[in-house]
Amino acid sequence: MATPWSLTIDCASPSALAGFWAEALGYAPAPPPPGWSSWNAWFDDHDVPVDERGDGAFLHDPAGVAPAISFLRVPEDKIVKNRMHLDLAVGGGRHVAWDERRRRVVTEVERLVALGATVLAEVPADRPDHVTMADPEGNEFDVL
Repeated sequence: MATPWSLTIDCASPSALAGFWAEALGYAPAPPPPGWSSWNAWFDDHDVPVDERGDGAFLHDPAGVAPAISFLRVPEDKIVKNRMHLDLAVGGGRHVAWDERRRRVVTEVERLVALGATVLAEVPADRPDHVTMADPEGNEFDVL
């Protein structure tokens, strides 16, 4: 049996970064845990101080297929390259004609830039297979 897992991203602004990734991935804010009518009710029952309630944001895949994502405020800035990153596979794979894959990737890159991402590199530069980007806090990911 596989172990259930989720992804946690350390960040400076959990709500803002969760908003970016919700739009980027088609995710939605996670509902409160079963048995609570709101996150504030859950926080109250678990004695989470009011001044700490903005320290996290939580997303889920509305279809219930992909893993949940948590965003947690940390005091330090990101200073080195990610050792793990997301690949947004919008091109359809290498079995799709390069021109069509490229069109799909470029369209997605333009959408993500409008949401606040930046392009870091096209790899390889001569006939790009994927585009390396950074989210609004500098976390790298690829669009392929």
